[in-house]
Amino acid sequence: MDDRVIDSRPLKDGAAIRRRRECLACGHRFTTYEEIEREDLRVRKRDGRYEMFERKKILNGLLKACEKRPVSRETLEATADRVTDELEKRGNGEIAAPEIGEAIMRALRQLDEVAYVRFASVYRKFKDINEFVEEVQSLHP
Repeated sequence: MDDRVIDSRPLKDGAAIRRRRECLACGHRFTTYEEIEREDLRVRKRDGRYEMFERKKILNGLLKACEKRPVSRETLEATADRVTDELEKRGNGEIAAPEIGEAIMRALRQLDEVAYVRFASVYRKFKDINEFVEEVQSLHP
């Protein structure tokens, strides 16, 4: 239970701190992470139901959209963090599900155009090839 901090480094643009510690009794070194405790965010679904916000769902959507694309896991983790921060900053502890999808699409549009179109085709439920072509053309007007 007694330890000392050897090194501290900020992570995630200052939203977390990584601390390297050493046990005073045995000398074993270990790492701890401290993050800002966030207010629970609720998601208002299209059918009116509510569920708790899960960052993991954003990351999973990004991973699927970027499958077999030259985008690193670290980049996707950072993107999920940015999208989560953006949504949490909107205020009142509640967010509509469509706002989450739109935030992900904005991030993907800057990250990888192919991943963006993949995500958009599922999120916007393209009905035919014309909708797909229109979305691709919107990338380079």
